[in-house]
Amino acid sequence: MITSHFDKKAKNWDNNIEKIERASVFAKEIINFIKSIKTTKALEFGCGTGLLSFQLQKYFKEITLIDTSEGMINVLKEKIEALKINNFKPILIDILKDSKNISKTDVIYTLMTLHHIEKIDKALEKFSLLLNENGYLCIADLIEEDGSFHNTTPNFTGHNGFNKETLINMLSINGFKTVHYTICYQIKKNAKEYPLFLLIAKKI
Repeated sequence: MITSHFDKKAKNWDNNIEKIERASVFAKEIINFIKSIKTTKALEFGCGTGLLSFQLQKYFKEITLIDTSEGMINVLKEKIEALKINNFKPILIDILKDSKNISKTDVIYTLMTLHHIEKIDKALEKFSLLLNENGYLCIADLIEEDGSFHNTTPNFTGHNGFNKETLINMLSINGFKTVHYTICYQIKKNAKEYPLFLLIAKKI
């Protein structure tokens, strides 16, 4: 993750209407799928300022929001305090290095974060360990692209989106069964459109 890059952007992150819009779209997609599941706890991986979790706040008893960017977590804490949210638990942590203080959860969701992670297998393995039996992993991210999406991002070492079958196979290897896949948003950038998918997998 390019932590310093996100630290610098944190203060103005919520000023982008498109980011708020896409969080709303993916929140509705997630809830439409898991609404009948008796879940109580959720975890957002790479939460940023919490845009997606704020959309999902009323659907879970407790949401743990984790990020490696101190700037993002600080903005998130300010928002939680201002809005008097009592079921959010923000934590500055890199769970790929240390997750001993993170409790198991029923749902993990992540929006536009996974493609920044170099070691995807390690992330999926960690998600499996943190999920309760029959828990759900919701990944919202870029469909595989030509590399132009991040051509102006300094020191980007992540992935140029994800191939559907490759990701499903990686999930299977790490103990997940893909149960839902849809393309439900497009980002307009660099005079191009980049489709975003939502994949929901169940821990088996």
